[in-house]
Amino acid sequence: MTLAVPNKGRLVEPTLRLLHDAGLVFEERDRSLVSRVENVALDILFVRTSDVVEFVRDAVADLGITGADLLAESEVDLPVVRALGYGRCRLTAAVPSDAGPQRVEDLAGLRVATSHPRATRRWFADRSIPVEVISLSGAVEVAPRLGLAEAIVDLVSTGATLATNGLRSIGDLLPSEAILVGNPAALDARAQDVDRLTTMLGAVLEGRRRKYVMMNAPAGRLGELEALLPGLESPSVIPLAHAGMIAIHAVVGADDVWALLPRLKTAGASGILVLPIEKLIV
Repeated sequence: MTLAVPNKGRLVEPTLRLLHDAGLVFEERDRSLVSRVENVALDILFVRTSDVVEFVRDAVADLGITGADLLAESEVDLPVVRALGYGRCRLTAAVPSDAGPQRVEDLAGLRVATSHPRATRRWFADRSIPVEVISLSGAVEVAPRLGLAEAIVDLVSTGATLATNGLRSIGDLLPSEAILVGNPAALDARAQDVDRLTTMLGAVLEGRRRKYVMMNAPAGRLGELEALLPGLESPSVIPLAHAGMIAIHAVVGADDVWALLPRLKTAGASGILVLPIEKLIV
């Protein structure tokens, strides 16, 4: 089986980290070549992020990791095997800070510069908003300043680049993140291999979203503490050597931990220990 991954850009490092965290052992010496995974029957093909969709469509690769925005821009109908939860951003419409438009609908009749012309043109056409789409390969943010367009549509994560260039967002067109796409024929012919790989990747992603919490507490406070622990299932409860004391083990959402800790302490928990989860299959 062959997996196409980006060799440049913002998705490279998190993609490589995900693959290594999943236990795949391979060399990264030359990302322009195929790298053979030592412990799984898998070849990793390093290509431009924008070419991943084409390689998967043409069955050069069975699977590929790319951005949802690039799949939308390609207009290729590939199955999304799963979202990967990193590289989150959004395709956003923006105008100069002192410009009149307040909503995306206000761009009717204006010029819009973008490096995602197909996705942008389709989005406006689906909503019957007439705009002239100007295709640019880069430096989209400077288009209004140069008089090329009255607005832009570009990928935004924090919005800092827009602010630096004197722009403000007036609406989002498309959310994006890293996704795993598959060739339809390969998904059927190699179903077991695909399932094995997605299970490995999914276990890492699920583990990143949660923390393992352990604590000691009086047995009489169990009901109160259990109500605070929104875990996968009921927490594990272990009697301790001292009468009336228990240990509670639970899996909680990583985003919930810091708000949860003071509440656990108030409810009688002590010796609270928070641990990362390497992999989790749910």
